[in-house]
Amino acid sequence: MDDWQNLLKGSLTKPEEIAERFDLDIEDVKKVAKNFKFRITPYYANLIKEKGDPIYRQIVPDTAELAENSGITDPLNEDEDSPVPSIVHRYPDRVLFLVSHSCASYCRFCTRKRKVGDPSKINPRYIEEGLAYIRQHTEIRDVIISGGDPLMLSDNKLEYVLKSLRAIEHIQILRIGSRVPCFLPQRITPKLVKMLQRYHPLYMNVHFNHPDEITGEAARALNLLANAGIPLGNQTVLLKGVNDDPEVMKRLMQKLLTVRVRPYYIYQADYVKGTEYLRTKVSKGLEIIEAIRGWTSGLAVPQFVIDAPGGGGKIPLLPAYVQSIDDDKVVLRNYRGELFVYPQVESPDNQAPARLPVRQAPYKPEFIAEPEEMIC
Repeated sequence: MDDWQNLLKGSLTKPEEIAERFDLDIEDVKKVAKNFKFRITPYYANLIKEKGDPIYRQIVPDTAELAENSGITDPLNEDEDSPVPSIVHRYPDRVLFLVSHSCASYCRFCTRKRKVGDPSKINPRYIEEGLAYIRQHTEIRDVIISGGDPLMLSDNKLEYVLKSLRAIEHIQILRIGSRVPCFLPQRITPKLVKMLQRYHPLYMNVHFNHPDEITGEAARALNLLANAGIPLGNQTVLLKGVNDDPEVMKRLMQKLLTVRVRPYYIYQADYVKGTEYLRTKVSKGLEIIEAIRGWTSGLAVPQFVIDAPGGGGKIPLLPAYVQSIDDDKVVLRNYRGELFVYPQVESPDNQAPARLPVRQAPYKPEFIAEPEEMIC
């Protein structure tokens, strides 16, 4: 057994352990356990400084998860876009491939709570069906390997999946989505990355939500992956009491760049059953983008997106930097709130210019002052 598997065995998984460690009512913990399982690795548990802090809120079960009318089971309608149990095929040229039901630790805000942790719903026996589906659909060029967490598979099992996919002629890009570098960075070993290197072009999207998660051990794991030529992106979920503060989010994005991880997405938290206590208003995400764009490196600015309820896919949201558009000019607002005019190109002779809509009610954050004059 590898070291990371021994470390995983020491995780908090029983209601009695959770209640004792965090001074919780055992009966409350047992009630929550009936809805969604929990596991907290010793490494991640040691990052918790106090009850209710940003690390604690992500991972420790809370009776707020039992609230009525607090979301739906499958908010992204993934099951409707699942032609076989292991595949979600929503976009034209790419699929989500679920290969593991297990996670190193279980996020309380998980969008796939209905499946994750349940081997009857995400099971190795479905992998062959998924591979067969991908082989049959030549329009697929990009496969996102997810779960659960794919890095919870053994090196050999994960390599079987990668090797099988790489043998399919029309597959160009492989992506792995994992929170293991955050929850169990010891899983990232030289042996693992040496294997991963064989299946380029291979990308990995990791998941960090707070700057305190980027420890020396996490940095070691991330740099090991980057040294293997694996481009790293980060997907953050906007969470109340965790990172719903512009300065905290900016520090997270800046810190990610120091360990060679490019900020990719900030997700508005999905409308998942039992997660209402962790969701924020969408305006908070827009405020955060306002506080990052222009105030720090463009490399540190991710897209803020809503994965639309009902299966609409990822929709990017931006503050209203475009104030108006007409045939003659575009009026733009910069990060300081100053206005600038960009002249439109003149229309060719005998061709009427296209009429573009004018933004009637631009978003104006309270903390940006109205400019005194327009700069041209």
